[in-house]
Formats: sequence, C-alpha cells, structure tokens
Amino acid sequence: MAEQVNLTGQLKRYFGFDKFKGEQEAIIRNLMSGHDTFVLMPTGGGKSLCYQLPSLIMEGTAIVISPLIALMKNQVDVINGLSEDDGVAHYLNSSLNKSAIEKVKEDILSGKTKLLYVAPESLTKEDNVDFLKTVKISFYAVDEAHCISEWGHDFRPEYRRIRPIINEIGNAPVIALTATATDKVRTDIKKSLGIADAKEFKSSFNRANLYYEVRPKLKDIDRQIIMFIRQHPSLPPNSRQTRPHPGHRHRRMKSVLY
Repeated sequence: MAEQVNLTGQLKRYFGFDKFKGEQEAIIRNLMSGHDTFVLMPTGGGKSLCYQLPSLIMEGTAIVISPLIALMKNQVDVINGLSEDDGVAHYLNSSLNKSAIEKVKEDILSGKTKLLYVAPESLTKEDNVDFLKTVKISFYAVDEAHCISEWGHDFRPEYRRIRPIINEIGNAPVIALTATATDKVRTDIKKSLGIADAKEFKSSFNRANLYYEVRPKLKDIDRQIIMFIRQHPSLPPNSRQTRPHPGHRHRRMKSVLY
C-alpha cells in the first residue's frame, strides 16, 4: 500500500505543502508499510506531520500518546481546521466531562476520527482500554518519547506502561518521536516500547539560521539591546514584537549579551 500511495499528492491535499522536509516521506512510508519506527528530529523539523499525514490516509484510528494537554488541544484544533468535517481528530484526557467523552467515542466508532490524542494516564484507564479493544488501530505514535526513559530529563513513570497496554488493546506499528535523546536514552526508549528492531531516522541538528554570538555587557544594557535590534532589522517580527516568557527573554539576553 505504502509504495502505491502518492504521498506528495496527499501532502498537498491535506496540508497544502508541495514537498516534504528532510526524511518525512521515508518515515511515513516505513510506518505505512507496517514497520516500527524511531524518529530523532529537532524541534521545528516536522515530527508531527510524520504521524498526522499517515493517520489521515490509513484505515482505522491512530493513537497518539502525548504528555501535555495543551499540546493535544493545539494539534487537534489544527487538524480539525484542515478538514471540512468535525471530529477528524479528538483528544481523551482528564479535561473532558462525561458527555464530551461519549461524543469522542461515538465519532471513533463511526469511523470519523482518524487521530486520537491521549495522555499516558488516560491510555491506561480500564474503561478506555476496554473501549479501544473494539477499535481498529492504524498505529500508535509516542510523542515526546524521551519521557519514557528513566535516563531522560523529563521522565514520566506512566510511560513505562505503554507497551503492556498496547499488547492488551491490540498490536499495531509503533512510531516513537523525540527531539532529545542520547544513545542511552534512545536504547531505553526502544527497549521499553518493545521496538528494538525499529528503523531509526536521525535528522541533522545543524540549524543554519541559529548561531551564538558573545559580546561583553556594557553599563547601559538597555541602550545596548536597542542598538542590537536596530542593527538587525531583518529579525522576524515575532522575535521583536511579541512579549516572550520572562525565562525565555532572560536566556535570549544571556546568549546575546554575555
């Protein structure tokens, strides 16, 4: 099936892009061929498209395991915004009331929902496991997969139960994605998910548009910042006009001025 699908055409149809970035197409074809897949790709490299596009093409519903409710909502809104039909993507987490949960399940059973985002805590609930046993699963995507590793910087114990739950719900290909994983963390992720033989795709982390420049801090720091901005009129508007998180602003100033 994967070899026969015109993925570039599907990319244009669903997302409006004319071509893939980096190894996106190879990753998608590997997953659609039924193979477990491990993706190490920098932030902004297009990880989410590696599971969003195949979910829209393949039969069944893809389960996306994500650690953050805000991230789930954002991605669900984006996918539903690309479709003429409501319910193509849903999330299942603690923020939903009983009636909202029933609506999600109804859309899944009707075949309308192609992407279901769940937190690991929601995935392991007995009611959800019993329900998902009745659903045709196209594949499982484990986003922010470094959370599964006890050697990672953001370890979530609940992630350790993902493989046993997958075995209980029903086997399907697994794609694990992260932007941060040492060799030790990568090995631990694959072992915990039971995808030791997964094909790995590692993108370059060289970002030509990013660089560090160290300058001595002057006494009049405000004037120095203003002068820097005036000397770089080509800076993207968002970097100059939006109000960053205080911590981000502090780190950016340090990288520029210290």
